[in-house]
Amino acid sequence: MILRLPTPDGGTKAYEPRAEPLAFAAGAPLASRVVLSAAHVVADPLADTTPDSPAAVDWDATLAFRRHLWSHGLGVAEAMDTAQRGMGLDWAGAAELIRRSAAEARAVGGRIACGVGTDQLTAPARDLAEVRTAYEEQLALVEGTGAQAILMASRALAAVARGPEDYLDVYGHLLRQAGEPVVLHWLGPMFDPALDGYWGAADLDTATETFLEVIAAHPDKVDGIKVSLLDARREVELRRRLPQGVRCYTGDDFHYPELIAGDDRGFSHALLGIFDPLGPLAAQAVRVLDTGDTAGFRALLDPTVELSRHLFQAPTRFYKTGVVLLAWLAGHQEHFAMVGGLQSARSLPHLARAYELADSLGLFPDPELAATRMTNLLALYGVTT
Repeated sequence: MILRLPTPDGGTKAYEPRAEPLAFAAGAPLASRVVLSAAHVVADPLADTTPDSPAAVDWDATLAFRRHLWSHGLGVAEAMDTAQRGMGLDWAGAAELIRRSAAEARAVGGRIACGVGTDQLTAPARDLAEVRTAYEEQLALVEGTGAQAILMASRALAAVARGPEDYLDVYGHLLRQAGEPVVLHWLGPMFDPALDGYWGAADLDTATETFLEVIAAHPDKVDGIKVSLLDARREVELRRRLPQGVRCYTGDDFHYPELIAGDDRGFSHALLGIFDPLGPLAAQAVRVLDTGDTAGFRALLDPTVELSRHLFQAPTRFYKTGVVLLAWLAGHQEHFAMVGGLQSARSLPHLARAYELADSLGLFPDPELAATRMTNLLALYGVTT
């Protein structure tokens, strides 16, 4: 089968799909690194909804995908940005997702951590007290399920905070309340423009000092930090300044192989959206790293960076569209529909390139199925092979 794939210049090119996929066996949890995959949600394509309606989720397919990740030894980071949190999935939907996924994790013995935010505030927060209360509600729900909490960056806090002292106040209050150590999440404005100036300063060096001050005041309540700034140098410098025992989970979808591999002064664990489509391959790479074979780890994971950089290209927040496309092409779901109608957020040439890169990596368990589905998508847009 030869596909005609559209190109950014308005033309098309011939592409012959890979004949055989790579084989990735399921396995036990990973040893040398804690690896969490932020997972997408599967929309219910038959629901009568609009882009601004509450999300209609196919719960069976959504939970099946999480079992897929757990079967390969990965943990799941639930109700995060990859799950379209705040971009199609509201707090009611996220709360249901957390409850269902946490129950599924208990049933299969899978590791799970869940996002805690303030997105139930659908109108601008009046003050810090309202932000704290919203965080507290979500923290109580997540801890009540037995899942680990990830304190996500808050649009509401970014809007109402007057400076670094307000971040120190809110996060200090939450960390004192947390029953177990949490993960602090610093999400950069490339993922969410409303988070520009988080930690009270647009200057990242100044913001970093506030972030570290929060951690230093409560090191026993911080399991780790997730850094999503797409700046490898800054992440390395930050992780070297963390208190003993506080992990750095890379959220850098551009530089993850080198950050996970680390250097003679340390390494990053992982909490990544790109590990949604890369799950089995990523798990196999870390198992190689578990043996001490850093070169073998890099040989497996380095070739995936081109795909990741493509999916996460600006506007970065729309990377979820490519993630869900690849899940459909890989056979993890029966359609390419997304909550909020976000399947329309990327162009056909962008999606075609994502298919080509993923296929060349051997990510599709059934390359023929992936090619057939891609052909159908092309035909929907008027491109015939």
